[in-house]
Amino acid sequence: MSPNIGITPKNLKKSASILATILSNEMTLYVKTRKFHWNISGNSFMELHKLFEEQYRVLEAQIDEVAERINQLGEKTIGTMKEFIDNSTLKESPKEYASQKDMLSELLENHEQLVTEFRDYIPVFENETNDAGSADFVTRLLQQHEKMAWILRRYQV
Repeated sequence: MSPNIGITPKNLKKSASILATILSNEMTLYVKTRKFHWNISGNSFMELHKLFEEQYRVLEAQIDEVAERINQLGEKTIGTMKEFIDNSTLKESPKEYASQKDMLSELLENHEQLVTEFRDYIPVFENETNDAGSADFVTRLLQQHEKMAWILRRYQV
């Protein structure tokens, strides 16, 4: 049964499609952050190991919330690694093991990319799909990514 929440079926699908991209990016960033958590080494090993764990836990919660938002809009949520990779705008680096500095830089760039993309999505939700709920939801995600980016940025010298 399709939701009757004042958004046309076409606009529900458009919002859910954007959210599927967000979900894919969250999952890609989650996996990347986990990989870095597992492979961090160097002088700040324990500090960064804990930081990455804290951040992937935040991402894990966000992933669940995005998936549920898609369901709230009446659509099915993608859930395979292939679907996530195909829908993600973030890139992975298989078989590459970054230095501590490069891990921090890559995660920072990814969070900033997502913040920028979210800023583009919010007006679509507000003005094109009449989906104020998703606009507000993505604004909260944006704020969480801004905070994680700020923390990572503090490690840049």
